[in-house]
Amino acid sequence: MKYALDPLGMAIEASSSELERFRSGDDKRPFVLVQLLRFAEGGRDRYLQYSVQVQPILRSLGAQVLYGGECMEPLVAGESQAWDAVVLVRYPNRTAYVQMHADPEYHAIAPLRRAALREAVLLPMNDWPGR
Repeated sequence: MKYALDPLGMAIEASSSELERFRSGDDKRPFVLVQLLRFAEGGRDRYLQYSVQVQPILRSLGAQVLYGGECMEPLVAGESQAWDAVVLVRYPNRTAYVQMHADPEYHAIAPLRRAALREAVLLPMNDWPGR
């Protein structure tokens, strides 16, 4: 499987090979996935529908949404840096994130996410030492 692309050809989710590469580096530590989102036409409502449906799946994996919100207006950002929304999800480890993508319940709702997004950036973040 290649990256899932929106109609304009922008990647919005990782391919199976990217997921496997990510999982292979699992150090069993929690991480926060920062998701920068640009909605397709009518995508906001689809994404909110997806967000409600993904919550039980996240909980079953020990993950939780830390924050989700929409940009009021960019303060310091070029046109290509302006995003519609950001979502932060804490996962217990990389394996849990990859397991979510293999879950049949997730497969059932993933088309909502794909239809909702025009573009996405996924940034896995480790906690800073000494925090």
